[in-house]
Amino acid sequence: MEQTNFQKDLISAAVRIGLLAILLYMSFKIVQPFLVVVVWGAIIATALYPLHQNFTRRFNGNQKLSAISITLIALAVLIIPCYLMAGSLIDTSQAIGNDLADGSFSIPPPAESVAEWPLIGEKLYANWSDAAANIETYTEKHKENIQKLGKTMLSAAAGTVKSIFMFIFSIIIAGALLNYAEGCRNSLYRLFERLVPDEGVKIVNSAGATVQSVAKGVLGTALIQTVLGTLGMVVVGVPGAGLWAVLVMLVAIIQLPPILILGPVAAYVYSVEPTWIATIFLVYSLVVSSADAVLKPMLLGRGVELPMLVILLGAIGGMVLAGIIGLFTGAVFLAIAYQVYTLWLEDQTASA
Repeated sequence: MEQTNFQKDLISAAVRIGLLAILLYMSFKIVQPFLVVVVWGAIIATALYPLHQNFTRRFNGNQKLSAISITLIALAVLIIPCYLMAGSLIDTSQAIGNDLADGSFSIPPPAESVAEWPLIGEKLYANWSDAAANIETYTEKHKENIQKLGKTMLSAAAGTVKSIFMFIFSIIIAGALLNYAEGCRNSLYRLFERLVPDEGVKIVNSAGATVQSVAKGVLGTALIQTVLGTLGMVVVGVPGAGLWAVLVMLVAIIQLPPILILGPVAAYVYSVEPTWIATIFLVYSLVVSSADAVLKPMLLGRGVELPMLVILLGAIGGMVLAGIIGLFTGAVFLAIAYQVYTLWLEDQTASA
């Protein structure tokens, strides 16, 4: 009789586990197309939560007004620079198109000093001179390479537009999460209290602080590099410094070296300024581009009661594994794993 009851209970448990597994799998497949956007929304909401608390106090406890205000500000911060950059590119493209149509388009010849640049100087000088001498002949001669470059640029532009729309939707989701911030936080508290009794609140708070710390490290470093790079461009008189500054900011945020933008700018400076000025600007640009090696470890560990090495390894490893989103998720997962490991050691010591 007992064996029969055991078999019934075993079958019942197996059926329940199977149904639960199917439910979880189907739920995951349904939300999978929106998973990246939702995760980004949660990251943005967590990073902006201290600001949300500040705004809520200023609005006499009105969380909805605070969430709407933060959402509008975040959208403006994202959309306005993109709009300005797109407008500048459209105007430039139209000007080039008009010049090509009436035959007045021309490329100024390079300075003689360009040929003295290391590694690429001679080849760049030859190609630049050919293009300046007769742009139509040069275009026809290098037609295939220009087409490949055009396809690459179009693909990059399409990817950039897709990323911008993704961030717009993520900011809207972040605003909705901020409006229900207290409920979301309490739900996470209850979940982690079930998983790690008596320590769930501490782990959730630590995860939130980790996301905020990484956001400060990423955005803070990008902002400092952008300001320094812009100052250098303004000093040497680079035209369109505002547009280049936006590009430097975008490159720094996606964790690429700003020298990708400042390098071509330095090449332009070499063609219009004395060699010693251009060399100083190039060295300055290299210093600005490599400043994240110093700034990021300093900013990543602020406000978190965890070893900075854990946060740094989690952020860097996560970025290698999953791109920019891994900066945040990698740091959070490693921080939680470190805390669970610490709690396990404490329990083992207490029971010994």
